[in-house]
Amino acid sequence: MSLPALELRQINKWFGPVHANRDVSFRVDRGTIHGIIGENGAGKSTLMSIVYGYYQADGGTILVNDKPCPIETPEDAIDAGIGMVHQHFMLVDTFTVLENVILGVEGGPVLRSGMAAARKELDRLERDYALQVDIDSMVGDLPVGLRQRVEILKALYRGAEILILDEPTGVLTPQEADHLFRILANLKEQGKTVILITHKLREIMAITDNVTVMRQGAVVANVPTADTTREKLAELMVGRSVLLRVEKKPVTPGEVVLSVRGLKVTDGAGVHRVKDVSFDVRAGEIVGIAGVSGNGQSELLEALAGMRPISGGEIVYKGKSIAASGKIGSPRDLRRIGMAHVPEDRHRAGLVLSFSANECTILGYHDDVAYNGGLFLDNKAMVRECARQEEAYDVRPQNPMLSASGFSGGNQQKLVLAREMERDPDLLLVGQPTRGVDIGAIEFIHRRLIEMRDAGKAVLLVSVELDEIMSLSDRIIVMFDGGIVGEVDQVGAEEATIGLMMAGERVAA
Repeated sequence: MSLPALELRQINKWFGPVHANRDVSFRVDRGTIHGIIGENGAGKSTLMSIVYGYYQADGGTILVNDKPCPIETPEDAIDAGIGMVHQHFMLVDTFTVLENVILGVEGGPVLRSGMAAARKELDRLERDYALQVDIDSMVGDLPVGLRQRVEILKALYRGAEILILDEPTGVLTPQEADHLFRILANLKEQGKTVILITHKLREIMAITDNVTVMRQGAVVANVPTADTTREKLAELMVGRSVLLRVEKKPVTPGEVVLSVRGLKVTDGAGVHRVKDVSFDVRAGEIVGIAGVSGNGQSELLEALAGMRPISGGEIVYKGKSIAASGKIGSPRDLRRIGMAHVPEDRHRAGLVLSFSANECTILGYHDDVAYNGGLFLDNKAMVRECARQEEAYDVRPQNPMLSASGFSGGNQQKLVLAREMERDPDLLLVGQPTRGVDIGAIEFIHRRLIEMRDAGKAVLLVSVELDEIMSLSDRIIVMFDGGIVGEVDQVGAEEATIGLMMAGERVAA
């Protein structure tokens, strides 16, 4: 057996009373792709932050190439040959690729000589690792897939032999993700070691050699990928069997509930974010909107929910115009006529983290007679309703008095979903329903959305998770650069076709 590129022995990390990493031990073999998976809060990112020097372990040992390697700063990690590509890129948009790569390692007081040497080295790295990108391009002008290549080039330029990637496909089209996997396979062939943090089991099975599963801060399994399955990994992550597929009966859509015609949305800087968008959503169907993040889906959803003004077009709800000539009702007005909205960012628009769960349960509905006892809110009624919703949506812990900040991300999301869905709306607008949510909670949320659809409700779903869109939706609309580039039925929809549309190509039906 060859020496491991990286080995962790009995790593422990505490944040106050929270034991984030519990005696974590595993090895990463040199020249392999090693996956790390686990629910949110399982300790994956904390662990990799320790390896990269953002945090220091409270106990345990890190070994690089079978030798103890104290890492107290990212500079220590880089010196040890460890590089990291973060989920949110660490790039300066107004710098060129070359300038971004050498930033911090310019090569001496004379910048010109350092730039010339860097250009030569980057040419070599691009050839050796199939990481072609125009090094004189402004980073802000590059598509997201090429920006990711720049981050990988940065790490390789600094001498990385071990490359950590944190959720690297979250902002990529399927084609870009496939290209990334080819790059990673090439890095492996060249002797580099790759550590892949992802929540996507399909990617683990497709690209990794070995996988470490974490749960509640501890390692529960280290297995060769070839010896396991998606179902086994999901069960290890959650501690119980998880249904990975969405079961639903054929769709029987009814009357049009929402009709959008020629909708335009312009932001505060005068940039057109939604461009002449038209579509319908019928009762008893889920219409999914797919697209790489930042292509107008968020602005569309906020406009439909009354959170953002429109600059043109019309919105018709149940046969009546609710927005035309730039005017739309407030979120309160829209709730009163049977619309509900689960916002994309639960912290920014769905909860007040310092409020108790029972207070968050009535946000937006606080003027309902059920919660008003004269001059003051009826706290007992609020607590009763919150307890009922927590039980129905399996919120843990079931404590109406606990502040929203005291719940995990998945349980915060359940609080928001319960508040909106329990109102029995005719139309549910839902954005990123499982963002930052554990696999067990994903199963629950998906089942609830299907139940709502089967009850004859109209659901408009926005998600950057293509698997989620394809599993839940009856029809799929694809957005690119603020406009609709295509629409397909879920039956017979192909990931490759949708991926091309997400990249801006109009594909004939």
